[in-house]
Amino acid sequence: MDAAGLSGRVMVRALEARPEAAEIWRWLDDVPDPEIPVLSVNDLGIIRAVEAAGDEVVVTVTPTYSGCPATAAIALSIEEALRRRGLTRVRVKSQISPAWTTDWISPAGREKLRAYGIAPPEGAACAGAALRNAPKTCPRCGSAHVEEVSRFGSTPCKASWRCGDCLEPFDYFKRF
Repeated sequence: MDAAGLSGRVMVRALEARPEAAEIWRWLDDVPDPEIPVLSVNDLGIIRAVEAAGDEVVVTVTPTYSGCPATAAIALSIEEALRRRGLTRVRVKSQISPAWTTDWISPAGREKLRAYGIAPPEGAACAGAALRNAPKTCPRCGSAHVEEVSRFGSTPCKASWRCGDCLEPFDYFKRF
């Protein structure tokens, strides 16, 4: 299809009725987290609401922490993804309360983290600090013989760990 045909389809969407919120939620499954691209913004659990406000679609996002450097990139990715689907008026707003917690990562997101080689957060966010920051198993071989290398990983959300059996290093997504 030529560019004129594609842009005509996008224009038709803009003139049609606004899509249902459930459809927009599904579209957000295609928006990757810029720091861990195997996760979508839905997998990460940072999308708090999708709603219509007049002729505008408003997507509410809770960043993983208030100083997250990826917040602006995530907002831009959401806007671009929805505009590609034909929505002309999109606004992304930030909501920092209640604070995001790793409990909001979807079960599918946890499995994607593990398959990507990052140990997903374990236990409940209200558990004690020692339990919050310790993976139970290596995401590569499943061994429980793991040790912390550094509390600070490649991003503020992760810590560096190593498996004592397969000797592979891995990131652990810290519990918040």
